[in-house]
Amino acid sequence: MKWRSLILAALRSIARNKLRSLLTMLGVIIGVGAVIALMALGRGSQADIQAQIAGLGTNLLIIHPTSSQTAGVRAGSGTLNTLTMDDVALLDDNAGMLQEVSPVIRVQEQVIAGNSNWNTQINGVSVSYQTIRNHVMESGDFFSERDVKTRNKVAVLGKTVANELFPGQDPVGVQIRIRNVPFTVIGVMQSKGQSSMGQDQDDIILSPWSTVLYRLSDGKTVRTIMASAVSETQMEEAKTEIRALLREAHRIPAGGDVGFDIRDQSEINEMLTRITGTLTMLLSAIAGVSLLVGGIGIMNIMLVSVTERTREIGIRMAVGARPGDILLQFLIEAMILSLIGGLLGILSGIGGAELLGKVMGTAVVVSPMVIFGSVAFTAAVGIFFGFYPARKASQLNPIDALRYE
Repeated sequence: MKWRSLILAALRSIARNKLRSLLTMLGVIIGVGAVIALMALGRGSQADIQAQIAGLGTNLLIIHPTSSQTAGVRAGSGTLNTLTMDDVALLDDNAGMLQEVSPVIRVQEQVIAGNSNWNTQINGVSVSYQTIRNHVMESGDFFSERDVKTRNKVAVLGKTVANELFPGQDPVGVQIRIRNVPFTVIGVMQSKGQSSMGQDQDDIILSPWSTVLYRLSDGKTVRTIMASAVSETQMEEAKTEIRALLREAHRIPAGGDVGFDIRDQSEINEMLTRITGTLTMLLSAIAGVSLLVGGIGIMNIMLVSVTERTREIGIRMAVGARPGDILLQFLIEAMILSLIGGLLGILSGIGGAELLGKVMGTAVVVSPMVIFGSVAFTAAVGIFFGFYPARKASQLNPIDALRYE
């Protein structure tokens, strides 16, 4: 029998029992749709996390003090306060593996603007902080080196702070008060949204480090130093260089507690991507069970079809059809059932992923390789689960098949 005839015969058989064929394909449709939707959402979540990590800054390195210890009691991270502006200057002048360096002096204060007020974090930073953290201005400008040197009382607002203090307005040029110290708003930053840890990155005010350090802080404490390495591939070399410079500056002997820790975003990125990847694969494996159930459904309905069409098989054999032709006919029928179910599953999976992505506010990334793999897998399901019924049909005795009622 020619391939065209076999395919047409299979399609006619499927069309004769439309409802039964649809119910047979349902398991494959659900399985393929679930796998594609979950993989698309999982890859979208990974893309979101990577974008958020990238939004924190290019090749970002965070240097912060470790915990202090009194009478055996450890006070927690950031309580040792060993970092100073001299350390910032040392790294800025001598670290060849760093592009930019900025101190971060943090204070939490109530900010007043007219009749509005808002409690937020004020960060004293250098001009290079804008580059380190990839901040883009929505309106106005970032402060300058001159503002840092003159301890100018200027402020750059995050989008959340601007919305809370000046809803529907452009606050550039307006004065705000922080601890009764007047600051002039010179710019508003574009929104960065929530970080991968759920923190609002826009609930912040940036000001020259010299202003915050001497007007709002204690005049000496540097909570954190942020820096960007020259390249992503040289992060470890940059860490080693930072440790060496700070050890020498603080006269810390080899093997002694350095009093500070260095973190980079690649560690966080790797951890979160690994978690989302594991969850995606786990959920996809669970969804894959539907494919197995769908395959069993195809086998079951093909066995019923063989029984129903026993006399037809006998007639075909009587007019010259070989066992191989019968096997191929039923195998093609099972594979077409599976492929049609797979294609409907792909469409439902993409549509479902887009719908869930909009509802959940998550990016959706549909990979062509996942679609290709789904088609190949559904074809394999059809062949695997359709082989036994097809073989059973091909081994029927023509005389017994003709006598079958």
